[in-house]
Amino acid sequence: MSEVFRAATLDDIERLQPFVHAAYRGDSARRGWTHEADLLDGQRIDAEGLSDAINDPAQVILLAEEDSELRGCVSITDKGQGLAYLGLLTVDPERQGGGLGRRLIGAAEAEAASRFGADRMEMTVIAQRAELIAWYERCGYVLTGERRPFPASDPRFGLPRRDDLVFVVLAKALT
Repeated sequence: MSEVFRAATLDDIERLQPFVHAAYRGDSARRGWTHEADLLDGQRIDAEGLSDAINDPAQVILLAEEDSELRGCVSITDKGQGLAYLGLLTVDPERQGGGLGRRLIGAAEAEAASRFGADRMEMTVIAQRAELIAWYERCGYVLTGERRPFPASDPRFGLPRRDDLVFVVLAKALT
């Protein structure tokens, strides 16, 4: 059976938060190639942040489920003036490499266009994650040249293992 995409609800937080954390942090994340375990400790997102996103009409978190099992997720935020932000792209580490990440991006782009009227999407990626940046480029995203500071002093975003983390911005036209 193929995956089904749907918007997350508050009832999903209890399984969504540990799912995202396990894919990004700690030894469980090392089973996949997209983890941040070598760059950051601490949490990736908390239940409060997920609740805020789910309750915000300018955001949606899409879940990918297969036989009612959570396999991945992605968030889309309306930034206004035709711009949407893609974040929280998460695929079960043991299922990475099977195309679900690309399908989640496609679903996010379609959702951004239909729900928010977006004609372009942007994202930020930690600059030190060259393999991930290259993968996003293969998905049609382009480095804009813009860099944004990493919120190193805010533990809600993780605890940096090094002091030179910075975000690069990638963007893609949706039309």
